[in-house]
Amino acid sequence: MIKLIATDMDGTLLNEQGYLSYEIFDIIKKLNEKDILFATASGRQYYNLENKFSPVKDDIIYIAENGCYVVNKDTEISSNYLDKKIVKDLIHTARKVDGIDIVLCGKKAAYIEKDSKEFINEVEKYYYRYEIVEDLNKVEDDILKFALFDPKGPEINSNKIFSPLFGDKLLVVVSGKVWLDIINKDINKGIAIKQLQKKYNIKPEETMVFGDYFNDIDMLQSAYHSYAMDNAPEEVKMHARFIAKSNRENGVIDVIKSLVLE
Repeated sequence: MIKLIATDMDGTLLNEQGYLSYEIFDIIKKLNEKDILFATASGRQYYNLENKFSPVKDDIIYIAENGCYVVNKDTEISSNYLDKKIVKDLIHTARKVDGIDIVLCGKKAAYIEKDSKEFINEVEKYYYRYEIVEDLNKVEDDILKFALFDPKGPEINSNKIFSPLFGDKLLVVVSGKVWLDIINKDINKGIAIKQLQKKYNIKPEETMVFGDYFNDIDMLQSAYHSYAMDNAPEEVKMHARFIAKSNRENGVIDVIKSLVLE
């Protein structure tokens, strides 16, 4: 019996335009009636996720910032912050790389320095609360995640710079076509799932997860019922037991309806 369902957002539950199917809200209510926990597991900000799920915002668990911040019914389950000195080192390094922009993902808000239209448009997709500041080094907040907007493509650009420099002490992961995320090594979506499994006495065999990108691999490995989306890279699919239809075809909803609710 499934007791916990967790799904990534972009490229997984959301369609190509970044929208949720309204059907998911009814599905979440039905899962609640069956005492099945539903979690959204994303690199997105907590406040962004809460806004996306506003019709059922008190009925789900939020695994935000790639697992760094986990909340259930306004109650914090766990949080994981970057060391302040490391944040300064990351800022210093990023400022020397041409063509990338920084997002400091804090507990209270996200912080950026630049306000170019392209950058703001991307930021607003993932961060509901953000502030434009003069100097990121002067931000006073606990930083959950250091994110880089890299239009050149992080796999061929920023990841090749940051992984060699910081990969020994931090988790550096490509989380999207133009995003590189950096968090502590002792946290990821998979670890967050395991925290929930322990807290609510749920086994991997009772857990169903969905993902489509490299930052979902640890989560896919945390559950027996692991689904990679059909639109996922082949390397990601290798870490899943099953394949769901693409996000264009509402693959997550299709699996939940056919295997859990029927």
